Amino acid sequence: MEKQEIRTFGRRHGKKLSARQNILIKTVLPTISPMNLPANTGIILEIGFGAGEHMREIARQMPGKIIIGAEPFINGAASLLSAITNESNVVRDEYKNIRIFADDVRDFLRASDSKFEQIWILHPDPWPKARHEKRRLLNSEFLSLLASRLTPDGEIIIGTDHWEYYEWILAQTQIAKLKTKIPDLETIHTRYQHKNMAGTIAPKYLIIHA
Repeated sequence: MEKQEIRTFGRRHGKKLSARQNILIKTVLPTISPMNLPANTGIILEIGFGAGEHMREIARQMPGKIIIGAEPFINGAASLLSAITNESNVVRDEYKNIRIFADDVRDFLRASDSKFEQIWILHPDPWPKARHEKRRLLNSEFLSLLASRLTPDGEIIIGTDHWEYYEWILAQTQIAKLKTKIPDLETIHTRYQHKNMAGTIAPKYLIIHA
């Protein structure tokens, strides 16, 4: 019997979407799918983008790159769509390079052969209870998969304010024999960073190299 893949998220739906958000999900989301991307285009992936604050920032900073966000919670996708479209529900010029995959990133990776210059994972769910540790996304197997999808100079940037999870991730990189470094990054501000459910002083960051 094939081993069932453990999903690392809870509910896909949160609070009820607004009328406009429902329209955006039905009409705009299908037009910015990350499938069938232009060849020889620099691609950046963000996994679990929340409300998309960081995605919008890097989309403005790097207009020549395709910025893909994978987020299984439809409320996150709806929030990002609301932020990148105008009153006519048209994607604003500064966000034309954004693509959204509104589901589990592993499904996207299975369906695409894209290589990524950067993969961002900011504030993934730490699943802090011992009995839930197997649900943690950033295990050695998944990190190895991501590393295999980097361009030659690519990197995976991980940030978390849950320090025990940080040490666990670092141990997983050692199991997978991945090259890492501890960067000196300024705090990257997102909705989840401001919540800081772990109550730590600041997030910790880790970079994995191709």
